[in-house]
Amino acid sequence: MKPIIMFITSWCPYCKAAYPIMEELKEENAAFRNLDIKIVDEELEPDFAKQFDYYYVPTYYVNGVKAHEGSVNKDILRNIFESALK
Repeated sequence: MKPIIMFITSWCPYCKAAYPIMEELKEENAAFRNLDIKIVDEELEPDFAKQFDYYYVPTYYVNGVKAHEGSVNKDILRNIFESALK
């Protein structure tokens, strides 16, 4: 299983919208419940966030590789989660 890093900001509406979708996917697929997802608020951890190349949040990295940047939907998140399971 590959680790996922999700970069967010506290004020981002797209980040807030991603959380319920993530939970819904975990309810639908038990394998997703065990994913290692580190959520990083770039404002609280700027030194860590600056090590990664992205502009928009949320941004997802799977095993250190950018998987998606910007607003997400259920299909996008499912693909990200599935790639972390491989």
